[in-house]
Amino acid sequence: MATATLASKRRRAALRTAAFMSPWLLGFAIFFAYPLISTVYFSFMHYDGFQPPRWSGGKNWAYVFEHYPLFWPALRNTLWLVVVMVTLRVLFGLGTGLLITKIKTGTGVFRTLFYLPYLAPPVAATMAFAFLLNPGTGPVNSILEKAGVPAPGWFNDPAWSKPALTLLALWGVGDLMVIFMAALLDVPAEQYEAAELDGASAWQRFRYVTLPNISPIVMFAVVTGVIQTMQYYTQPLIAGKVASGVIQGAGTQFEPGYPDKSTLTLPQLVYNLGFQRFDYGSACVVALVLFALSMAFTALLMRRRGGLIQAGD
Repeated sequence: MATATLASKRRRAALRTAAFMSPWLLGFAIFFAYPLISTVYFSFMHYDGFQPPRWSGGKNWAYVFEHYPLFWPALRNTLWLVVVMVTLRVLFGLGTGLLITKIKTGTGVFRTLFYLPYLAPPVAATMAFAFLLNPGTGPVNSILEKAGVPAPGWFNDPAWSKPALTLLALWGVGDLMVIFMAALLDVPAEQYEAAELDGASAWQRFRYVTLPNISPIVMFAVVTGVIQTMQYYTQPLIAGKVASGVIQGAGTQFEPGYPDKSTLTLPQLVYNLGFQRFDYGSACVVALVLFALSMAFTALLMRRRGGLIQAGD
């Protein structure tokens, strides 16, 4: 009798827990599990959106990795942006946050000025940068030429297109600045005072006091930055269109990646394959590659974070 009563209580507790978790479980099933399973399913199908899907085995995977000429340039560009752009955004956001917290007067004005670019719509911001960095008529190159500095081609030069996109990302670093400011202001002042009494320099105070206290926020910024860069689509596409001078209208098709595939990213391939070429199977393959890379980067960063914590202990 007692055993039956205990089992009944456990069932009620399990049902109660499931009821509380049901909104999350429903959202997970609809917005994550089902799309992921469908993507895996369609990656093995020949499907153009009009005819019923037909089993094709590994042909989509072979096509993407062996025969699709845009995949490997897009993968290299995406990895370049993840390594360089995310690193510079985190460093620049942290540096800007440190600068704002040290300013004694006018902090609100500077904070607003640094944060406002982040609120600019991506399309408008990219078009403005393409105008400013125009090799022939842009004011940036005009100033550089008057100063006797060789003017880069920016979005019209394959060697400078990704650095130009990085400058655009650094211009809109206000989101990280605000996050780092909140973390920096939360560092206990007594730890700085104790470090100063021990004769620690400014660099030593940053390394042994500031950085350990804000390391979870740094990790958060890196992980979210990697995920966002893996989804980098609008800015490189608009920059390539504006720099190439292509006016896309009805019946026209723009091949992304101008100039010379240097601004091509994996999310652009998903759109190009799925909605321009109507090859949904190959688009799902690229989407799964993106998912796997995001998971691998996140797992590596979290493992690195865990190792640093254990080493610190």
